Amino acid sequence: MLTTALALFLAHLLADYPLQNSWIIANKKRPEAMAAHIGIVFVLSFLALKGEIIPTLAITGAHLVIDLVKTHYAPDRLASYLADQLAHYATIAGVLWFWPDLALLWPDATVWIQYALAVSAGLILCVSAGGPAIGYLMENFKTIEHAGLPAAGRTIGVLERALIYLMVLVGQPAAIGFLIAAKSILRFNTASRDQQASEYVIIGTLASFGWALLVSYATLSLITIAGIDPTPS
Repeated sequence: MLTTALALFLAHLLADYPLQNSWIIANKKRPEAMAAHIGIVFVLSFLALKGEIIPTLAITGAHLVIDLVKTHYAPDRLASYLADQLAHYATIAGVLWFWPDLALLWPDATVWIQYALAVSAGLILCVSAGGPAIGYLMENFKTIEHAGLPAAGRTIGVLERALIYLMVLVGQPAAIGFLIAAKSILRFNTASRDQQASEYVIIGTLASFGWALLVSYATLSLITIAGIDPTPS
């Protein structure tokens, strides 16, 4: 069941983040954009379930309903974003509970396959899913205009969360301290001149680091508890 669950979890994350492009996100209320997104969900879920059509349709249908509710009725806030994601994860858990035979879909899955699925899912959850979460949080503090490169802050956040994820998984969490120090030095001039900018940077950095650490250690715990580390120390 672990392999099937990881495959479905990765399929969902791929569909909601790397494969949900800016056009789909910007036009989610239009039928064609929603159809494109749901089509991707169907294909990836179908592959994860190795062609089991009924459970695939159940996941796809539930995904459509959840996305329609979020897009048309839920406020565009952090709470709605988190609730949307939790609803998708609950759907996957419900499908696995309702169809227990899905546990038999991957009889030849090796520890390496399970490890790759877990690490890939954790990476997307850490890096890509963290971006909108931090963005929604920081909406509450956008009282000032920030001069800088377009999307630079978003790119910095992606890179720092990816580096934290890598450091935790390779067993070098102490190196995160150097990352914090480097960012502090690089931001020192701006922060020292403007208290609002300083506070904005601190909140964003702590939120981004906190998300990355939470997901990184959750992934590491899953790998350890499930015994799917192919290179134990």
